[in-house]
Amino acid sequence: MTDLTEPNDSDSLPLQEDRLWRDDRWTARIIKNEEDDGWAVEMTRHGDPEPALVGPWTMGRDKKNPKPLDGPAFSTLVKTAAEVIRRHEQQLHATLNRSVTVTTRDDRRVRVALAIVPDEDNPSATLSAYDDADDSELASLNVSPAFRLTASSASAWIESGYARPR
Repeated sequence: MTDLTEPNDSDSLPLQEDRLWRDDRWTARIIKNEEDDGWAVEMTRHGDPEPALVGPWTMGRDKKNPKPLDGPAFSTLVKTAAEVIRRHEQQLHATLNRSVTVTTRDDRRVRVALAIVPDEDNPSATLSAYDDADDSELASLNVSPAFRLTASSASAWIESGYARPR
């Protein structure tokens, strides 16, 4: 008996059926929409545990069955799903990597960056300061991932001589 949770070689072969299209990176599957009488399409990137995109799918001419998948529709779905993943990755990056630029008392501009490494067991964060003129690193230290980087916390850190924030 085949274990359905384990991918096999045939799961990555190109396929073009009315309700299932697959290329070397993506699978589009037409599914029954459980919330109404219609149909939905799910786009899953190979290797990902869940779909990147699920959306409504057009009914066929008989108004009962879904419209079959075709090449142009698959291409559009791939582009849309890839964009969803790209936006998600950008949002995650922005959440985990922040920076502010402040002007010190001696009129030097310093960029302070906070980089958070999410980890279920041991999350960490690094606070770094860079000279805005030449991007040379002025200081760097580990801080709590809960550290709130603001212009005032950055200025306070610089004014303290880059001492560990409390």
